Amino acid sequence: MLWQVPVCALIAVLPATVAVTVIYRAGKQPPRVFDLWAPSWRIINPYWLLGYRGLVFLVMSWLLTQIVLIDGAFAFYFYTQWTFTLVIIYFVIGTIISAHGCWTYSRTHITESEAANGFLKSELVNSDAPTMTVRGNTDREGTRLPNRFEGKLHEKRAGFWGYVMQIIYQISAGAVILTDVVFWLLLVPTMSEHLRLDFVMICMHSLNAVFLLIDTAVNRLPFPWFGMAYFVLWSCSYLTFQWVLHACGLNWWPYPFMELSTPWAPLWYLAIALVHIPCYGIYYLTAKVKNSFFSKLFPNLYIQSY
Repeated sequence: MLWQVPVCALIAVLPATVAVTVIYRAGKQPPRVFDLWAPSWRIINPYWLLGYRGLVFLVMSWLLTQIVLIDGAFAFYFYTQWTFTLVIIYFVIGTIISAHGCWTYSRTHITESEAANGFLKSELVNSDAPTMTVRGNTDREGTRLPNRFEGKLHEKRAGFWGYVMQIIYQISAGAVILTDVVFWLLLVPTMSEHLRLDFVMICMHSLNAVFLLIDTAVNRLPFPWFGMAYFVLWSCSYLTFQWVLHACGLNWWPYPFMELSTPWAPLWYLAIALVHIPCYGIYYLTAKVKNSFFSKLFPNLYIQSY
């Protein structure tokens, strides 16, 4: 066995162990139900966020379909397609939850027992907040969510699907930055003669981040620092997948920096492990700056996330 194998394995196992520890200590902190589908801007109707998420799901699904039609199942040999699929799943869940939220928003008279028949009926976890009750006429034509409706729901906590949506959101945030940075700054300059830079390939390594950033600019989902732990585990899962394939006899690596036979392998693995920090940090700072900047610049229009 090559001496690089245990060293590179250790470089992967240590961050994974730290990530599991962070997740365990952070505990389960599901977002508020209201934050899953309500925009962070009072002037934006939640139907717009629903429409955007549904449209992005369709566009990204079409792009992924084009890749699969060309490469077949081999397309999922790459980290890009793993991440691209994950972002699609985020927008699928987001679309469904937004649809449920808009349905709730459109009701002129809704009680907790009525809402319990919807998609999130087993996902609402009551806190000490009063029972959700919205009565009276709702301005369906307006673009601003009624304050009393917002106030009644703001303490409701999401259950399983809301928790999954938040985790996928955090993983996708770091993964799309990592994917695009590695592709445009490392692979394109060094392997341009081997890459097929067509329309679909360019879109897959740019629109993934653009679509998610636009959603971030509008949504109210919290973006905690410990979400990076899920991002690390996601990358470790992909690495494990590759190592298992090579243990079964496959000899080709999808990325040159994953090659174990070179003496530089440990340095490459360490560099890729370390680059996870700025990739997630860039998105974390973007979310925090958005929250801080807009809440101060537009205090009457922007709703600060928690």
